[in-house]
Amino acid sequence: QVQLVESGGGLVQAGGSLRLSCAGSAGTFRIYAMGWFRQAPGKEREFVASISWGGSRTNYADSAKGRFTISRDNVKNTVSLQIDNLQLEDTAVYYCAAGSLSTLPTGAADYWGQGTQVTVSS
Repeated sequence: QVQLVESGGGLVQAGGSLRLSCAGSAGTFRIYAMGWFRQAPGKEREFVASISWGGSRTNYADSAKGRFTISRDNVKNTVSLQIDNLQLEDTAVYYCAAGSLSTLPTGAADYWGQGTQVTVSS
């Protein structure tokens, strides 16, 4: 069992940056690939990025390439998502998830966090 808790969301102006963090419960966190997803108002949840258990492999949605950076720290049991040059369309609830590197991009995960709201203002 892995419990995930996101933090770092908030209200930010367009063009700004934000760093989201997800803290996992100790023990089995490091054996899972981790991913970030987001769900904008009125839209389905979508894959943003994923990272392998060791951190050597990453995968990004096309919409996330260039402005989003995923990283993890297996000592602290955290995974982070750095978002630069925030755009209005980045407004969404952001979720972290634990699962398999091959299936996270499809939306399949073993564990989900409760989400953190990111709101981008003009």
